[in-house]
Amino acid sequence: MSDTDRRPAALDAVVRGRVQGVYFRDFTARHAAQLGLTGYVRNTLAGDVEVHAEGERDQLLKLVERLKEGPSTARVGEVHQQWSEFTGAYRGFKINHRP
Repeated sequence: MSDTDRRPAALDAVVRGRVQGVYFRDFTARHAAQLGLTGYVRNTLAGDVEVHAEGERDQLLKLVERLKEGPSTARVGEVHQQWSEFTGAYRGFKINHRP
């Protein structure tokens, strides 16, 4: 594992498809916590799921792969990713219940 893989980073992702009403937020929160990530997941008014996660880049990449799969009840169309600097502003990984 390279130093780049272990360097902290932040990921903003928007997951599109059939992703609301299928336990996608719970799925995401569970996997993010298992990967040692912090941040949040929430539904959007447009019907997508928005994820902000922070942690080691290699763990964030693993989360992206899981987002592309989603829970068995979901149908993921696409996962748009934007990377930024780690802020350290979050404690734990939360589900936000309001968009």
